Amino acid sequence: MRTRLLPLLIVLLAGVLLALGFPLAGITAGVEQQRVVVDRIDDAARFASLAQYVTARPGAGKTPDEDERQTTLSAELKRYHELYGIRAGVFFRDGTPMAAAPADWRVPEKGEGARAFSEALAGRRSHDPHQIWPWDDDGRIPVASPVVRDGDVVAVVVTDSPTGRMRSRTLHGWLLIGAGECAAMLVAVGAAFRLTGWVLRPVRILDAASHDIATGRMKSRVAAASGPPELRRLARSFNEMADNVEEVLEQQRAFVADASHQLRNPLSALLLRIELLALELPDGNEEIASVRTEGKRLARVLDDLLGLALAEHAAADLQLTDIAALAAERVGSWRPLADEEGVLLSYEGQRAVTGWADPVALSSALDALVDNALKFTPAGERVTVGVVPDGETVRITVCDHGPGLTEDELARIGDRFWRSGRHQNVSGSGLGLSITRALLAGGGATLSFAPHRPHGLRVTVVVPRNAP
Repeated sequence: MRTRLLPLLIVLLAGVLLALGFPLAGITAGVEQQRVVVDRIDDAARFASLAQYVTARPGAGKTPDEDERQTTLSAELKRYHELYGIRAGVFFRDGTPMAAAPADWRVPEKGEGARAFSEALAGRRSHDPHQIWPWDDDGRIPVASPVVRDGDVVAVVVTDSPTGRMRSRTLHGWLLIGAGECAAMLVAVGAAFRLTGWVLRPVRILDAASHDIATGRMKSRVAAASGPPELRRLARSFNEMADNVEEVLEQQRAFVADASHQLRNPLSALLLRIELLALELPDGNEEIASVRTEGKRLARVLDDLLGLALAEHAAADLQLTDIAALAAERVGSWRPLADEEGVLLSYEGQRAVTGWADPVALSSALDALVDNALKFTPAGERVTVGVVPDGETVRITVCDHGPGLTEDELARIGDRFWRSGRHQNVSGSGLGLSITRALLAGGGATLSFAPHRPHGLRVTVVVPRNAP
């Protein structure tokens, strides 16, 4: 869940930072340019104050005072150009230069400079020129200011400034903004990690506890000590639910065990009375034989119910076990019965394969599977037990050559008290495979069923090879 939530948070945070960063970068560039424009307007105003007393055009007859004023203006413009590298000039209304530095510089005929000159002729100072960005290598800033004498515009001061330093300062400001954005992004990502961890940690713990309970570890609980209040309340509710479920299951197991145990004594007495009654009747009485058979079947069901209750309640004693040796031993123990039934029982597989299992529970489960296979395998057929390692697990297979089961029957096999309608004449209570599954589940093993070609049933037990 974190891998899905984190990218969403990071994208949102990045979008917010970019939405703030781009306008801030534009504002920074605008502030730098405005600073330059204001400075140039001040310079143009100073030159305009010097030029308003120069009345004669160049080459016309001038008084010594006028000649001195024009000389002073020209010297000021020249020093200004040499010091700052800014082209500056004072031009009459027709564009004739009063004084300019460099001397050959004239009013631009088009572009921003021509527009600024026209605005100054109308008595207005230059408005802000178009924005210069750091990548505009040839960008310049023209500023014009009118020279007013007796209320009339008689000339215009024009400055044309290079923007290299301004663009460098803008770029430096952008780098600082980018560094701040990166630092803010790192802080935001770290905060997102902490936030998602804080929110999702109770969810992970709850998921692990749910998985434990689903796999039979009913004692698993959730520590409701961290996370949002809603998740802490959910954890407490989950613990209460798990306690109630465990209590109900415990009561159910206790009831089954107690009922099975309490019914055995009256049933034993009833069977004894049936045997005494049979002594008073002629030999071969069918009713007595039927009652005796049903009584024994009921006793077997009670024994299996007690065994199922004990199997579900008992804790597994997991040990590193030689699965192959245990399976071969159980095959050897059942071989006399198989020979008596005319069934060929054999072990196939490796001689030494270890896995983690409860030896007693696994032995009981294998006994139930082999017994079930021998019941349904006709004389002259085979039953094979195999053990093979499969990565992190060990596979135990019990294959018979009996009638097998249909797809619908395979879906129901292992249900309590379920027996195929075709096998009602075979002794059994329908609880053997349920007991086997309960015995295996306690040790982390699984049980599955599949057809065995060309006919028969293949039962597979998967045992983990690693310690739990």
